[in-house]
Amino acid sequence: MFSTLLFFHSVFRWLVLLSLLYTIFNSLVKFRKRAAFSSSDNKLRHWTTTIAHIQMMIGMVMYFKSPTVGQFRAMGYAAGSKITEVFFFGLIHISVMILAIIVLTIGSAVSKRQESDPNKFKIILIFFSIALLIMIAAVPWPFSPLAQRPLLRDY
Repeated sequence: MFSTLLFFHSVFRWLVLLSLLYTIFNSLVKFRKRAAFSSSDNKLRHWTTTIAHIQMMIGMVMYFKSPTVGQFRAMGYAAGSKITEVFFFGLIHISVMILAIIVLTIGSAVSKRQESDPNKFKIILIFFSIALLIMIAAVPWPFSPLAQRPLLRDY
């Protein structure tokens, strides 16, 4: 079961990143043009946030099933913090990703309640960009000094 979750978590990483990039780009273009906030823009905001929440739920299940996180819990904070990869997955990855989802969710909710269309795009642009930067910092990229993982997991 864990390997299946790992595969889907790996695939959803790209869906989250691509949807965030597209939503940010769309918001930037339409903010500059002072375009009307259409129902398709609202759906894009909604589905980007939903994809990120699905990714978070897969990640939360994985967190409690992960042998690496289990090792972190068994070792305790003091000992676990000395092993970079165990510490990364036991504390850093989940904490920073939850922060990114909180920022994304707040941005989605605040933009939905804005009266003017330019403000809706501006809020999405700011909050989704911050969330994207936070997420990029906490992904275990193949070149990361904290924990390396492949760009796409095999099933």
